[in-house]
Amino acid sequence: MPNDATPDPYADPLAFGQRMQILRTHRGLSRPVVAGLLGMSPSWVKQIETGQIGMPKYTLVLRIAELLRVRDLSDLTGDQSAQVDLFIGPGHPRLPAVRDAVNALTLGENREAPSAEHLAARLSTAWAARHEAPNHRQVVGELLPGLIRDAQLATRQADTASDRRAAQAVLSEVYSLSQFFVAYQPDSALLWRVAERGMVAAQESEDPHAIGVAAWLAAQAHRDSGHFDAADAMTMEALGYLERFLPDADDRTAAIAGALQFEAGYTAARRGENGSAWGWWDKARVTAGALAPGYYHPITSFSQAIMGAHAVTVAVELRAGGESVRQAVAADSVAIPSRPRLARHRIEEARAYQLDGQAETALATLEKAHKAAPETIRYNGYARRIVLEETESRFPARRRRAAALAEQLGLLAA
Repeated sequence: MPNDATPDPYADPLAFGQRMQILRTHRGLSRPVVAGLLGMSPSWVKQIETGQIGMPKYTLVLRIAELLRVRDLSDLTGDQSAQVDLFIGPGHPRLPAVRDAVNALTLGENREAPSAEHLAARLSTAWAARHEAPNHRQVVGELLPGLIRDAQLATRQADTASDRRAAQAVLSEVYSLSQFFVAYQPDSALLWRVAERGMVAAQESEDPHAIGVAAWLAAQAHRDSGHFDAADAMTMEALGYLERFLPDADDRTAAIAGALQFEAGYTAARRGENGSAWGWWDKARVTAGALAPGYYHPITSFSQAIMGAHAVTVAVELRAGGESVRQAVAADSVAIPSRPRLARHRIEEARAYQLDGQAETALATLEKAHKAAPETIRYNGYARRIVLEETESRFPARRRRAAALAEQLGLLAA
């Protein structure tokens, strides 16, 4: 019987090349784009996908998995005996408590809810704690259950339309903080539930800043799932909505517009669209330049200081090794006041150095990332990929250094 259905890439006995082709097609990437981002030729990609060439070496398999956003390496290789989560970190001990709070209805609570102003002050403290703590997931995970329940209760008890909108704006931001905590943990359904609830609350609030933040996070969720078109649609719709508010916008609203502009560039870079990626980065740079000196958006980290780090990310996603290193050298990482954001920047620098063939420097940079915020690097798929790749190095000293870092990240756990 004829069957026109797309084959399941996770069902045996599909070969590596077939899995790669199905996953590439699902991501909407052409062979020339994948070839360019891997530093190979389109004919090589075709030969791999058609089985004329067998599975490449392990280091290249890891890079293909990163490019295609394969969450478990076995999904690409078909080897179920060697499952390695690349873009999903371990479940945090506080995850069940956060999940329970998100799922709670608060219907039976008779206590009086805190005011929106009180909740906003607690949120500000929580964001500050996240930026300052090396173990930021632990800190945020302790604060979130109470914040979630209180913000949900506040929306239920609001007496007036204006009070309800204010409570919804706070609730949306609580969900934004929750999304930072839940990201890259083994509960994708919870991540999407938080993202969707955050968007609904933001729209109910009618607050441009809240809507922009929710869209920024939702676009990231779409892109990290490989849905580039959905990420672009979300970003462009949010930018179009915010445009009317920008002439008189305060710094935080202007900053979320700038963060969305960079997101458009980030997605373009992931597609391999060089001109569009740098064009959007330049628009974001102009927006950042109009912010008050020293301003730092507490949710997106958007600021004048972050644009150097963003340039590194664009170059890395375009797989431009030399340009990535030049941008890394030029970026003023000391000016990034957030420990997790600084650690993320160090990881991007490490990607740049590895692309440029400077593996030893890449490992040293990852060690700096671990020192800044261990919980950032432990949950970062790019860092995990580099470390795993270098544990296979032909140089014993480098293997030992990578193995020590792998042990710190929990990658060698049984």
